[in-house]
Amino acid sequence: RRGRLGREGRASLCSFLLGASVAALPLLLGSSPALLAGPGLRGRLALALHVAGVNAALLLLYPRPLYKIAVRACFLGFAFGCGLLLSAGRSAWRHFGWYMCSLSLFHYSEYLVTAINNPRSLSLDSFLLNHSFEYNLAALSSWVEFTLEKLFFPELKQITWLSTVGLLMVIFGDCLRKAAMLTAGSNFNHIVQNEKSDTHTLVTSGVYGWFRHPSYVGWFYWSIGTQVLLCNPICVVGYALASWRFFSERIEEEEITLIHFFGEEYLAYKRKVPSGLPFIKGVKLEL
Repeated sequence: RRGRLGREGRASLCSFLLGASVAALPLLLGSSPALLAGPGLRGRLALALHVAGVNAALLLLYPRPLYKIAVRACFLGFAFGCGLLLSAGRSAWRHFGWYMCSLSLFHYSEYLVTAINNPRSLSLDSFLLNHSFEYNLAALSSWVEFTLEKLFFPELKQITWLSTVGLLMVIFGDCLRKAAMLTAGSNFNHIVQNEKSDTHTLVTSGVYGWFRHPSYVGWFYWSIGTQVLLCNPICVVGYALASWRFFSERIEEEEITLIHFFGEEYLAYKRKVPSGLPFIKGVKLEL
């Protein structure tokens, strides 16, 4: 039921927090928060033992179906906690820590909001970890660019004001997307629906009164913001072009379905409210 977490949602939340507890290791070890960036094996060994201990706990706590959810949520929580540790330091990896927090929280919150909003559509795919080969390749490309530029042009990765702008873009984009998911409720689905259900209604209130596709607008600016945050000039351009093309095609596909579902009601809404994405007007089709 919407507004309440089922056992899958509760398991994911507990596991995410358990994974994120890695951020407390410096307190337990009495060491600097810059645990990951510091020299020596003590911090690395502590991380390895934390991962092993948490995984053993999950195996004991949850049966196989829930364990599959828990281990993914825990992995994202662990990445979030490691991001916090990197962010607390003064090393060249500080901004990468911001990125790790942003990426892991984005993917986990996709699952959590779906668990609250539309539990019927909830699955392992709701984490969006296996979104597509192209998505994974884009993420890998950004990590490679950051690492190479950090080695050869370290000053490029120390532009704090630019990384702060990127972080603000990330926060704005993710908040807009989650607001869209919560506003749409059970009408929101990660997969474009080809058949209209009995409960499917056209949502035009809240953030849908600003943009026709606020979840895509949020994801668009979130994705570009991650690369501004990392000061990755090549990936900023690449992400902008790839995201624009993806959402242009996705919006056209989705609007054909929405026109089929709601007819003139959607066309009237389409005429009044912009898509929200630059130079994307949606499908050119009239009844």
